Amino acid sequence: MTRTAIVTGAARGIGAATALRLAADGYAVAVLDLDEAQCADTVTAITEAGGRAIAVGANVADAEAVESAVARVAAELGAPTILVNNAGILRDNLLFKMTDDDWDAVMNVHLRGAFLMSRAVQTHQVKAGWGRIVNLSSTSALGNRGQANYAAAKAGMQGLTKTLAIELGRYGVTANAIAPGFIATDMTRATAERMGISFEDFLAGAAKEIPVGRPGYPEDVAAAASFFCSEGASFTSGQVLYVAGGPRA
Repeated sequence: MTRTAIVTGAARGIGAATALRLAADGYAVAVLDLDEAQCADTVTAITEAGGRAIAVGANVADAEAVESAVARVAAELGAPTILVNNAGILRDNLLFKMTDDDWDAVMNVHLRGAFLMSRAVQTHQVKAGWGRIVNLSSTSALGNRGQANYAAAKAGMQGLTKTLAIELGRYGVTANAIAPGFIATDMTRATAERMGISFEDFLAGAAKEIPVGRPGYPEDVAAAASFFCSEGASFTSGQVLYVAGGPRA
């Protein structure tokens, strides 16, 4: 029996790398993002490598859209029992400049989205008596200047993860979180552009602050997700794994 995974925010970056890794691990994968057309490259990469995947467009902060998306995945790929809540956005600003919309948008995509997706998928997991939920947190959960919204959302992901682990464990479902540090993605590239420096200089500067001496890449996070979704991780639940190249100073 082939298990089915849903990866949100999987059109690019960490989500795309995770979808590719889970497909390589033998799972059928629903590549979910806000714009279904943007998922095409990830789906093509999976199918060309011999895997099964579909593109699904949905706003994870919209309850009806989430229910419809999960139902579609169940109908087209099979009941989803693996969920990676990766969808996220940035609306960085210092507190006194942060707008209500900046706060609400980040909370809705990260936290509300993870809640809605987990609630929809757990029905299938409980019925199967097996499941894996992986939530994307961040080192920013420890606090980061200019990210009151993002830091609060990513800390919230850790609390959500631990609660899901407690509630769903009896049904054979594990829930864990990954907290990436500096990862080279389109999102960090946009940050460099906003700061007015080249992406290469931005990466080099970040690497100097990381004990292993390099930035992280989406595949580093995907490898951690692969473990959490595996059969071998059945006794690992409620954990937060920092994938950050070393402890934060």
